[in-house]
Amino acid sequence: MAESFKFELVSPERLLVSEEVESVIVPGAEGEMTVMAKHAPVMTTVKPGVVTVKTASGKSDRYVVFGGFADILPESCTLLAESATRVDEIDREELARRIQDAREDVADAKDEAAKTKAEAYLGQLTTLEGAILPA
Repeated sequence: MAESFKFELVSPERLLVSEEVESVIVPGAEGEMTVMAKHAPVMTTVKPGVVTVKTASGKSDRYVVFGGFADILPESCTLLAESATRVDEIDREELARRIQDAREDVADAKDEAAKTKAEAYLGQLTTLEGAILPA
C-alpha cells in the first residue's frame, strides 16, 4: 500500500476535497504530473483539465478544474482552482459557454500574443470537453 499525504482541492466557492490520498494527477501547465507522498516541493500553474484523486481507501474521484495553481510539498498538496467541480456534476451548458467565450476572445484579440494565448485556452477547453463528455 502506498504512503498517503494530505490533499486539498479548493475553489472560490467551496472546499471540494480535504483528505488523505495515495496520489493525485494534476494538469500542470507543462503537462500532467502525478503527485505522491514525499514529492519534491513544486509550485505550478494548473491548466483546464481533469484532476484524478486516488484516496487512501482506494477510491478514485475526478474533478474538472479551470485553471489555478498547485502547491506541492513532501507531506501535502494544495490545489487552488479558479473553478472546480466533480466530473459527474459538470454543467455541459457552462462548458459550452466557456468554449464560446474563448472563441470570441480569439476573434477579438488585439495582437498576436493575445491571440496565441486565447487559442491555447480554447484548445485546452475543447480537449477537456472531449475528455469528459461522451461523444
